[in-house]
Amino acid sequence: AILMPPLLILTSSNRLVQNRLSTLQAWMSKTFTKQLMLPINFKGHKWASMLLALTLLLLSLNLLGLLPYTFTPTTQLSMNMALAVPMWLSTVLIGMRNQPTISLGHLLPEGT
Repeated sequence: AILMPPLLILTSSNRLVQNRLSTLQAWMSKTFTKQLMLPINFKGHKWASMLLALTLLLLSLNLLGLLPYTFTPTTQLSMNMALAVPMWLSTVLIGMRNQPTISLGHLLPEGT
């Protein structure tokens, strides 16, 4: 838990050969993004940076709970709802905008 936050602070440089920390950060973000975007079509890849940032936020907050005498903020329903409702609403609205018949079809009972 103590060693993870320095890995999450992304740094950039214009050198061809980076240091070990930058190489590890780039490898970690590339691997995670590749795994996250595998089941999504190409148009959905524009959300990769937001989903990566959200996942790193949740990972760091949950790792905070491993330290003694600390409080994990994700145990509170208000924080979980503040993160979940906008994400859910955005997926519903984007689905309604891009594919309205399929999105409205999910509101009907199956087989109608």
